[in-house]
Amino acid sequence: MSAFDRLRRIGIDEISHRRGQRYITVVVDHDSGRLLWAAPGRDQEIVAAFFKLLGPQRCTQIELVSADAGPWIANAVAEYCPNAQRCMDPFHVVAWATDALDRLRRDVWNTARRSGQPTAAANVKGARWVLWKNPQDLSGAQRVALSQIATTNKPLYRGYLLKEQLREVF
Repeated sequence: MSAFDRLRRIGIDEISHRRGQRYITVVVDHDSGRLLWAAPGRDQEIVAAFFKLLGPQRCTQIELVSADAGPWIANAVAEYCPNAQRCMDPFHVVAWATDALDRLRRDVWNTARRSGQPTAAANVKGARWVLWKNPQDLSGAQRVALSQIATTNKPLYRGYLLKEQLREVF
């Protein structure tokens, strides 16, 4: 029996293996946790090569594919596994939330700076790592900075809490 025979739920991602944007595309079996396949590069043709190896019958049995939002993965999944549900992987979802929080921080900083609040602007500008770090990894000074944000900047603190709650979900 092949490792592909009972395949239902897979994850597709790329890993960097050298400097200079050198990638390997990997496919894992979510049920067994095993690496199923890997190939150098990261593009739609690479993912299509895996599905061609899998074969049309096995492709129709794929129920779930987790991946980032790269169109090079999405397009291949849509073409070869039309029955599969695509899911975003937790790492990328939390990364997107962190990026949104950083955009909010920059907006708050620009607003404070433009409205003549240099102290508030300086506090927010220096809070990037405070907002990005996991709460358990904050230093004492960073905890103080976060508590100041909680009392002086409700929208930014609310964004931080939303990011952390999303991280906890995963």
